[in-house]
Amino acid sequence: MSLTNVFGVDIGGSGIKGAPVDLERGDLADERFKVLTPQPATPDAVADRVREVAEHFGWAGRPVGVTFPGVVTDGTTRTAANVDKGWIGVDAAGLLSDRIGSPVTVVNDADAAGYAEMTFGAGRGRTGTVVLLTFGTGIGSAVFTGGRLVPNTELGHLELDGHEAEKRASTKAKEDRDLSWQQWARRVGKYLAHVEMLLSPELFVIGGGVSRKAEKFLPLIEGVRAEIVPAQLQNNAGIVGAGMAAAAAAHGVAAAAVGD
Repeated sequence: MSLTNVFGVDIGGSGIKGAPVDLERGDLADERFKVLTPQPATPDAVADRVREVAEHFGWAGRPVGVTFPGVVTDGTTRTAANVDKGWIGVDAAGLLSDRIGSPVTVVNDADAAGYAEMTFGAGRGRTGTVVLLTFGTGIGSAVFTGGRLVPNTELGHLELDGHEAEKRASTKAKEDRDLSWQQWARRVGKYLAHVEMLLSPELFVIGGGVSRKAEKFLPLIEGVRAEIVPAQLQNNAGIVGAGMAAAAAAHGVAAAAVGD
């Protein structure tokens, strides 16, 4: 993947951030720029904010990768858990391409973070089953086995204590309920144990903004056999992975093979 002149945008439930991506280093080529996610997060409103992020860097006519917090198939958004339901069934790649004036590749947000971590970060060189989980407004997931992605797994919607897991164990749930690190770690551990029962991974990679504070909660997690580590690219993984997906599309490479 020699193309380095790419741009990544990470759409989240609370913020939309982006930056040019250096694919040689697997890092941002410039300081990221962030705007608030509009409320309601309708397709048109979000597209305007994505354009604002791209225009901040004078980016037009060159490849752009954009993450989306939901299932994405062939550039179309199929679910919308933490944004407006109007995204369901939208040709997101077409909408954003028209709005930005650049070729756009759209990918599930956690899958993008997984691409980056498997290539440049905590999952590099691991060939067994690896599960990356991004904790934020919700819980995103990316599952790799043999270095290959199983796309759009959306494990944050598994049931935990009679509720969707992300309603119990996301960073937002911690903040909304004013949970201590110990209380939250107990919920996260219970969730990880459930995922481990289903998939038997050798490694969990914990991403999202909370990965910057991994020392506050990872040592408190119990009852999980798999190795648990923080994402090395932390909250920039989605932007880097989006850039990787854009570069792969420019070369005609399937998204699942981005990390190859």
